[in-house]
Amino acid sequence: MKLLLDENLSPRLVSRLNLLFPGIAHVREAKLQQSDDRVIWEWDRENGFAVLTTDADFVALAHRLGSPPKVVHLERCDFPLGVIEEWLRRSAVRISEFGRNEAEALLSLRYTPIAKNR
Repeated sequence: MKLLLDENLSPRLVSRLNLLFPGIAHVREAKLQQSDDRVIWEWDRENGFAVLTTDADFVALAHRLGSPPKVVHLERCDFPLGVIEEWLRRSAVRISEFGRNEAEALLSLRYTPIAKNR
């Protein structure tokens, strides 16, 4: 499953995660910056991408329209780039399994900090 990062996520994540998520791209690369969510939805569907977003509007589209495309939603995501990168790395297996499950249209992920040993 190829991921298209929504505008609310840093394009720097593409180079940081391209080995983990082959084909990952950002809306800027697809020339979709400042596009309506429905335009991004249709582009993802036509080009075989899933949208990776923090935008709840895509959650509503997934509930209303189903898949494709699939939606990976990062809930309550107001974190620095490094935290988001680490979160996505820890979630890679779940995202991959979600991509293979044809019945599911939406994967919502909630950040949980890693407990540190004292």
